[in-house]
Amino acid sequence: MSLPPRAPRSRDERGVVLSTRLLALCISAVAMAGLVYLANDPDEVRPDQATAVRSTPSATPSPSATVAPSTAPLTRKPTPVKPAETYVVVFNNTRTAGLAGTVAEKAKVAGWNVVGSDNWYGTVDGTSVYYPPRLKQAAEALGRDLGITRLKPSEEPMQFDRLTVILTDDYS
Repeated sequence: MSLPPRAPRSRDERGVVLSTRLLALCISAVAMAGLVYLANDPDEVRPDQATAVRSTPSATPSPSATVAPSTAPLTRKPTPVKPAETYVVVFNNTRTAGLAGTVAEKAKVAGWNVVGSDNWYGTVDGTSVYYPPRLKQAAEALGRDLGITRLKPSEEPMQFDRLTVILTDDYS
């Protein structure tokens, strides 16, 4: 009596026997992981990060070339600051009672969307407007409106969807 044929097997470097199906599944999983990595490549240049490509003129001009490429670098136009659409919180880090509320009201009068004011507990090195990267221009504008010249990137525990104003004893 003869035995039914077995599925072909292959051995890895340690001598472990793997079935052909399992080996095919492993290879497929590695291939899929590679495709996912390539699709989500962090080094990929996105259209909003593209740099200008400069070409050197050839000795013989192309008859189809009608417009010379620009050698000026691509620049983004600054987006206009919309105070009414920018969240702002104001914190008092002084012993002057009500300072955060007073400055919050000043920001509201200037058109900013003030969503809160309170006391700040901790140490900061001076009155500052803290901003997440996308709101740097707004921080500059708010600083001008409130007479604050020190701007700093937001840090924990600040919220990163708004501007944070922290007032210290140097605020006049």
